[in-house]
Order: sequence, then structure tokens, then C-alpha cells
Amino acid sequence: MGRARGGRLLPVLAALFVALLLISGCAAEGEDEQGSPVPAEEPEAPMEDKEKAALYAAIGSFVGKAWNGSGLFPDPCGQTPIQGVSCDLFNGVWYPTVVSIGPVLDNSLQCAPDARFGPQLFDLRRLKSLTFYACFPAANPTTIPAASWDKLSGTLETLEFRSNPGLSGAIPASLGRLASLRSLVLVDNNLTGAVPSELGGLAKLRRLVLSGNGLSGPVPATLGGLKGLLKMDLSNNRLDGRIPPELAGLESLTLLDLRNNSLTGGLPDFVLAMPALQDLLLSSNPLLGGTLMQRGWEKMASLATLDLSNVGLAGAIPESMAAMPRLRFLALDHNRLSGTVPAKLAALPSIGAMYLNGNNLTGALEFSARFYQRMGSRFASWDNPGLCTAETAGGAPTGVAVCKDAQDPPRVGVRDGMDGGGRRPEASSSLPASSSSSAMVAVLWWSVLAQGMAMATLRGWDGDGDGNKFRSINADSA
Repeated sequence: MGRARGGRLLPVLAALFVALLLISGCAAEGEDEQGSPVPAEEPEAPMEDKEKAALYAAIGSFVGKAWNGSGLFPDPCGQTPIQGVSCDLFNGVWYPTVVSIGPVLDNSLQCAPDARFGPQLFDLRRLKSLTFYACFPAANPTTIPAASWDKLSGTLETLEFRSNPGLSGAIPASLGRLASLRSLVLVDNNLTGAVPSELGGLAKLRRLVLSGNGLSGPVPATLGGLKGLLKMDLSNNRLDGRIPPELAGLESLTLLDLRNNSLTGGLPDFVLAMPALQDLLLSSNPLLGGTLMQRGWEKMASLATLDLSNVGLAGAIPESMAAMPRLRFLALDHNRLSGTVPAKLAALPSIGAMYLNGNNLTGALEFSARFYQRMGSRFASWDNPGLCTAETAGGAPTGVAVCKDAQDPPRVGVRDGMDGGGRRPEASSSLPASSSSSAMVAVLWWSVLAQGMAMATLRGWDGDGDGNKFRSINADSA
């Protein structure tokens, strides 16, 4: 009897045990307003106190001592995030990986007038990206620290300093120890001295932009060791010397921008063997000199932009330049090019802008009226004294005289024989020279000049060969 009663009791106890488990589970999960179970919140991932203190101190050294990071942002990687700071989880622990300081957004971290580099910056052990924008004004001259970058060598992938007129001195050679770096951007600062050869050891680098500084000396040959580099922009500096042939090894390079420097030695032949190159910008290097390669341009199947204005080029424009299928922008203006203009240039399938003005080109332009209509102000050929155009119904280039006789093109111009006042010679040396026709020529000349100035205004180009015409057409930048 006792055994039978006990046997009936066991199922009851088991049912009670299951019910208790269900009740405890519901209590742990809780219920929402509709009575549905809500999963219990997992505890937040922690952030090491040492890492948090380093973050507060590093930011405080830039934004000012009055910044109360621990009070305003007690949980910087969780409930109280800091604008410009991002975090990632590593083994269940939060670490800051991105720090961006500068007036990008209304609530962005902004540097104080006495901003400086604190040593705690280099204690952020998982830092991947570090950016400073408009942080160091001219009133606060600051240099990039030379020491401690090796602490970030295993993690830092992006380092950027943009628009810091107070950031002066040399680029530290120690930046070459950042073995994980993929992007180094030092733009529109006041950096001086040479480009460190040590940067050529950054094997993972994909983007090198050092434009808008006061850097001097040669382009380091060691940069040819950056086999994976995609973009190199060293424009708007004071670099001199030859373009090193070692750059021929940059087989993945899509942008080479060396504008506005003092480079010499001519246009290097090796650029024709860079199949990935899309933008080659060398304008405003008036001492570069040399000639255009007469063959091989068909190898540049990817080239979209070729800016060689104001580089001292001489010789003829090769017909082979018409074999570049993707070329959209061609600037050869303000050089000493001579000879005729190849008629095949008008057949470039992708061309959208072509500037040939300010040379010694001669003979008749053999482009169609349709070409001039399509190009409009994006074609320029004025200031070539020996150049003329055949009469075309419905379209003609601005500033170029009509050929007197298709069988008798004008003689070679006298561009290099300008008078002391800097006045340009007549548009065509074959125009009659009688006293009555001289007045007519003067009227024609001033009409041409007015049109040219109007065209220049429309193009946003001031005629000094500083590359503004390129920016007005291609506003995408490095």
C-alpha cells in the first residue's frame, strides 16, 4: 500500500519540478506589456580601466583639460559613446579602434588652442585609425611626434592629418615602422623637409597622399618598393630632381599626381608600361622638359586623365596618342610643342576635354564642326600663332583664325618672339600687312582676346597653368 502510494507520488513531484523550472525561466526573462516573455539582458561587455583612462587622457590632451571625459562618457564604447570614437570587441573586451578629432560634425571633438600630443595616445593598443582635421592652427605650431609610433605598428591602418597649418617640421622617419599602415594622408599642412625614404618600407600601403605641404628634395626611389600602392599624390610641394625610374615597379598604381613641383628630367618612358594607371598628373613642373614619346601610348589602355600642361614639353604631338580608348581629359597647353595637330585626336572615343593652347603648333586644324560643337569650352587651341582652322559651318574653335587657303596654311608662328610687353603675336602670320588691314587685324585680335577671356572664365581657368582647369572637369580628387 505504501509502495503504491509512493509510486503515484513520483510523477506528481516530477511535474512540480518541471513547473518550477518554467516559472523560474519566465521570471528570468520577464514579460513585456502584452505578457510575452522577454529574454533576459546579457551583461554588457567590459572595457579595461587602463584602456579607458588612456582614451580619456589622449583625447583630453587635444580638446583641453576642461573636458571631463569620465563624467560625460562613463561608458565610451557602450551607452555613452563619444563622437569620433569607435570600438571593437576583442576576446569579449571593448577597445577603441577609431579616433577622429576635428570639426567634421556639430558634435565632433574639436581641438583646443593649445592642443598637443599626449603620450597616452600610444597606449591605445588596438587603434586602427587616427585622424586629425583642422586641429592645429598656425598660432599653435606643433610637430608630429618622432617617438612611440612603433607601439601602434601592429594595429594602425590609417593615419591622416588634414588642413593643419600649424603642423610643421619634418615627417618623422619612424612612420616607416607602422607595418600595418594602409593609408597615409598628410594634406594641406605646413610640413617641410624631405620625404622620408623609410616610407618605402610600408609594404601594406595602398594610399600615399602628401600634397599641399612644403616638402623638398627628390622623390625617394624607395617608394618603388610599395608594390601594392594604388594612389600616390605628392602634388603642391617643392620637390625637385628626376622622377625615379624605380616607380616603374608600381604595377597596381592608378593615380600618380606630382603637379606643382620643380621636377626635371623629362617625361619618363616607364609610364607607358604602367597598365593600371588611370590618372597621370604632372602639370606645373616647368623645368620637367623633354618630349612626348612618339610610340607606345596604346599601352595605356586604362588612362583617363593626362595633364601635362606647363611642363616645358617640346617637339611634336604623336598620332599614337589617339590610341588611348578611355582618355577623357588631355591637357598639353602652355608648352613649346610644335608641328601639326594630329587629326585622329578628334576620334578619341571617350574624350571630353582637350587643351592645346599656348604652344607653337602650326598648320590647319582638321577637326569637324561637330567636334567643336560637342566640346564647346572644353577645347582650347588659341595662342598658337601658326595654327589656323578650315571654314566649318556651325562650329569653329575660339581664338584660331580661318585658314586663308586650304592649300596654303600659315607659316610657322613667332610665339618665342614676343615683344617685351608680353603681347601675343598675331593669330596668323599669313594675314595681309597693309595699313587698312592692320586695323582690321587689331579689331579681330581684340575680339579673339575677349572671347578667350570669356572662355577662360567659363572654365574656371586663370591661364597660369596651375591645374584649375583639371579640377573644374574632374572634381573627384585623391
